[in-house]
Amino acid sequence: MPSTLTTRTAPACDRIRKTGFGPRFVVPVAIGSMLNPVNSTMISTALVPIGRDLGVGAAGTAWLVSGLYAASAVAQPAMGRIADHLGPRRVYAAGLVLVGLAGLAGLGASSLGMLVAVRVLIGIGTSAAYPAAMAMIRAQSARLDREPPGGVLGALTVAGLVSAVVGPALGGLLIGLAGWRSIFGVNVPLAAAGLLLTLLWLPADEPRTAPREPVWQALDPLGVLLFTGVTVSAMLFLMHLRHPDWPLLALALAMAGALIAWELRARKPFLDLRMLAVNRPLLRTYARSGAAFLVIYCILYGYTQWLEEVPGYSATVTGLVMLPMSATAALCSWFGARGRRVRGPLVTGTAAMTVAAAALVLVGPGTPVLLLAAVGVVFGLPNGLNAVGNQTALYAQAPEGRMGTAAGFLRTAQYTGAVVSAALIGLLYGDRAGTHGLHTIALVLTGLGVVLLAATLADRSLSKGTLSK
Repeated sequence: MPSTLTTRTAPACDRIRKTGFGPRFVVPVAIGSMLNPVNSTMISTALVPIGRDLGVGAAGTAWLVSGLYAASAVAQPAMGRIADHLGPRRVYAAGLVLVGLAGLAGLGASSLGMLVAVRVLIGIGTSAAYPAAMAMIRAQSARLDREPPGGVLGALTVAGLVSAVVGPALGGLLIGLAGWRSIFGVNVPLAAAGLLLTLLWLPADEPRTAPREPVWQALDPLGVLLFTGVTVSAMLFLMHLRHPDWPLLALALAMAGALIAWELRARKPFLDLRMLAVNRPLLRTYARSGAAFLVIYCILYGYTQWLEEVPGYSATVTGLVMLPMSATAALCSWFGARGRRVRGPLVTGTAAMTVAAAALVLVGPGTPVLLLAAVGVVFGLPNGLNAVGNQTALYAQAPEGRMGTAAGFLRTAQYTGAVVSAALIGLLYGDRAGTHGLHTIALVLTGLGVVLLAATLADRSLSKGTLSK
C-alpha cells in the first residue's frame, strides 16, 4: 500500500519533508497549546482589580475561573471530535481565530456577565489547540511514515507547563502596565502569531475520499449536551463541598445515567463507552492523568496558599519558592519525552509524588525556606514526568482516526482532577489555610500516591521500555 506521500504532488511532498518534525512544525503547535494554560493562570492576578472596578465580590469573580474550566472540560473532547472529522489544521486555525475575537471582546466588556462569556469563548477556542495538535502530530507521522521524535510530544508538555507558570507573572506585568483588560487583549497578538505560522508552515489536512457527514451528525449533539450537563453540574457540586448542594449531585447522576443509556445506542457516540471498555489501557491513562493533576493542583494552590498565610511569605517570595518546582517539571518533561518511554517516567514520577506528599506532613511554620523549596523541587518530578508519560501513552493507545477526541478527553480528565483538588482544598482548609489542613491534605495525597504507584507497577500494558502496542 503506497504511503500518503506518494499520492501528493512533488512540491507538496518536498514541503512536508522539509517541515518534518522540525521547528516549522513544532513552533506553531506549541504556540496554540500554550493559550489554554496561560489563560487559566493569568486570570489569578486580575480577579481583585476586576471585582473592584465592576463592583462584584470574590464569589462573582470566581465565575471567571470556573467558566473557563467548565468550558474547557467539555470543549476539549468536542473540538477533538470535530478535528477528527473536519481535519485538525482547520480546527486548530479556527480555534485561534475564536481566541483572537474573544480577546478583542474582552477589551470592550463592561460587565461581569460579558467577561464570563468572553472567558467561556476563550475556553472553547483554546480547547481546539491541544487535541488538534496531537492529531496533527499523528497525521504528520503517517505522511512521513515514521514515529515522531519524543521531543515533539515533550514540546507540548513543556509549552503547557511553562505557560501555566508564567501566567500569573505575565498577568501582573500586563495589569501594572495597561490595566486588567490587557490580560484579555494579549490573546489577540498571540492568536494572530499562531494563526500566521499555522497557515505558513503546517501541512494542509488530507483530502477526504469518502463523503463527509454534516458536523452536527458526526459530533453526536445529544451526547455532547448530556456530557456538558454532567460535567457542569458535577463541577458546581464539587466547588461547594463544604455546603453540599445535593440536588446538583442528583442532577449530575441522573444526567450521567441518561448519557450512558444514549451513548450505548448512538450510531457514532461522542463518549464511546464500548471502545473504552475494550481499550482499558487508555481508560487507565485517563485515570492516572486525572489523579496526577489532582495532586499537582493541590500543591499549586494549596501549598502556595499555606506559604502565604502561615509562614507569612509575600506573593513574590512564594513565587520564588515555587519557581524551582516549575523549572524541574519543565526539565523532566523535556528529558522524559526524548526516549518516548512510559513506564520509567510514570513509576519515577509517581514515587517522587508519594515521597513529596509524605514530606509535607513534616513541614510547619518554622521550616526553613530552603527546605520548603526543596519539597517543591521533588514535586516538580511528578509534575513533568507524569504529564509526559501519560501523554506518550495516550499517543500510542488512541484508536486510529480518533486522536483528537482521545486527546480532548485526556484534558477533561486533567480538568476534573483540578476541580477535585480545589474541592479538597476548600473542604480541608475552610476559610483559611492552616498547618493541620495542609497535613491532612498531605496524608490524602500520600495515600493516593501509594495507590497510583501500585496501579502503575501492575499495569501490564506499560512495557519496561517504550510503550507496547
